[in-house]
Amino acid sequence: MKTYTYHKSQELFKKAADIIPCGIYGHFSPAPLIPVTDYPFYVEKAEGSRFWDIDGNEFIDYMCAYGPMVLGYNNPTVDAAADAQRKKANCASGPAEVMVELAQEMVDTIPIADWAFFAKNGADMTTFSLMIARAHTGRDKIIRLKGGYHGTAPWSQSPDHHGITFNDAKDIIVGEWNNYEALEKYVHANKGKIAGIISTPYHHPTFADSEYPDEGYWQKVENLCKNEGILLIIDDVRAGFRMDMGGSNEFFGFKPDLIAFCKAIGNGYPISSLVGTKDVLSAASNVFHTGSYWFSAEPMAAALATIREMKKTNSVQKMFDIGTKLNSGLIDLAKDHGYTMKITGHPSMASYRLVDDPSLVLHQKWCGEATKRGAYFTSHHNWFVSAAHTNEDIELTLKIADEAFKAIKNNTK
Repeated sequence: MKTYTYHKSQELFKKAADIIPCGIYGHFSPAPLIPVTDYPFYVEKAEGSRFWDIDGNEFIDYMCAYGPMVLGYNNPTVDAAADAQRKKANCASGPAEVMVELAQEMVDTIPIADWAFFAKNGADMTTFSLMIARAHTGRDKIIRLKGGYHGTAPWSQSPDHHGITFNDAKDIIVGEWNNYEALEKYVHANKGKIAGIISTPYHHPTFADSEYPDEGYWQKVENLCKNEGILLIIDDVRAGFRMDMGGSNEFFGFKPDLIAFCKAIGNGYPISSLVGTKDVLSAASNVFHTGSYWFSAEPMAAALATIREMKKTNSVQKMFDIGTKLNSGLIDLAKDHGYTMKITGHPSMASYRLVDDPSLVLHQKWCGEATKRGAYFTSHHNWFVSAAHTNEDIELTLKIADEAFKAIKNNTK
């Protein structure tokens, strides 16, 4: 099987490094793509479940733009809705009617939602949720859980990161995922001071296995919040609309006060949303939070079409099924080659790790070997599948994965 080369990507990156911080910054940075020589840096085009880099190499994409692509790149239904709205108005001197339509669709779709607010990035909404919690409760402190990612606002980063001070997080208490007893202790030690608890619905950190909550964990947290007057906030930016159209909390059977959405909500169009219960509507109305492009109508039309298309085509079940098929195939392949593949998390956005080398070097090499043969795998982050991935994609992916296993076995002899 032919392996790819990336001459154009590497040359363009050299130029970019002189005129753009890091060349490519943030979560698209090549730094975690190890071995870096096995990965493309720049995309030329994308369609369905695949993208092509600027060297002309074709990839079955298992990162889905790090989550936003849920119905497939250039989905015709979503793009048609967005184009129709753009031709009427996108950014104008007032919101478009589609904003109200989208809010109604979210309220009708998500059981806890009595209202919806729109912005651009997930971090816009996680930060807004903290502001609402403080306005609603009159308290200052927030509990977030170690390893949970809620964006790059100073409050959500470690104080030892560049550009962050300890004052940025002075009212943030960092708890431990899936440890109810420790969480309860923090709450009781700060009685009457906690405004909100923010967490992803299940733990999906980078460079680590994903982890579901223990049975009854969320129900105990929900009760604790109710008893102590604390708002329970779920960051569903990554998992939202992949586990349940009603919010990932429905998958685990509990009711938060606020849920932040982004990524899959618009199938790649720039939009995020915070939804909440009527009890916190007044506080949400009092908090001033806005942005220059937050009222853009084109992404709202795309989001409306995405939600409706996902419900119409039962996309959540499709992703579950295709992810399950991929997972079982990779586990069997690894075993055939004498390795053990550990897969954790939900099948639509699972985490993968070859446990045979705790340093992750073997896993990194395997992901790189698969990528340079046409299956885009990363080693430090959960993957994603979409409703556009097909059985044929999985069959080809497993052939590529088989070749990648042979390659790492030959390299370690």
